[in-house]
Amino acid sequence: MNYSVVKDVIRLLEEFDEENKMNSYPSDVEGFKAWLSGKEPLELNNQTGEPYWAGKESGRSPESAISTSLVHLNRYAKSYSKSAIIDSEFATQEDFIYLINLKTFGAMTKMELIKKNVHEKSVGMLIINRLINLGLVEQSDSDTDKRTKIIKITNSGIRSLENQMRKIRTATNIVAGDLSYSEKMQLIRILDKLEKFHQPIFNRNIDTKNLIDIISKEYSFIKN
Repeated sequence: MNYSVVKDVIRLLEEFDEENKMNSYPSDVEGFKAWLSGKEPLELNNQTGEPYWAGKESGRSPESAISTSLVHLNRYAKSYSKSAIIDSEFATQEDFIYLINLKTFGAMTKMELIKKNVHEKSVGMLIINRLINLGLVEQSDSDTDKRTKIIKITNSGIRSLENQMRKIRTATNIVAGDLSYSEKMQLIRILDKLEKFHQPIFNRNIDTKNLIDIISKEYSFIKN
């Protein structure tokens, strides 16, 4: 018996069990086969080298293709979110994202909430004030610093969020498209890596005029 093959199968079974904690696939042989077939496109791509992207033949860089795809995906996501909040109290997707953060992570300062959503202060304050005026969130003085306001979601905010959650979840499912479970996990890992790169830079509040020059000097792998 080829024990190396047995070891490979056991490794794949362990990987399947780890990735299938949300029961995306049946926990049987058929589920394992379906999961395995979903991995094959990824493995084939790794074996055949670079993927194609528009403009590659004329010298367009992979960085340009990544940046453009992220911009496009953000626009697609916004269009689905806009559809999800039709006939609701929410004016933009940011309204319910702010509420989701407050419901998930609890009360926080205005600036903590704004930074969690990667917004500039002026933009974030407009959203928070709109939610306050709608009665969806409320503010109070901090126990440690009276100059700081603490924001928390109200019962009315929770109800408004719950009324739209079915459509919001549907919108998020559409954004993920037809990716297999394995592809979703791989994408989460890649996006998380990018998030961890960019968030500390954003938190430094570098002046927009000098942002690109400063960051490109600090990181040797960035092409000028």
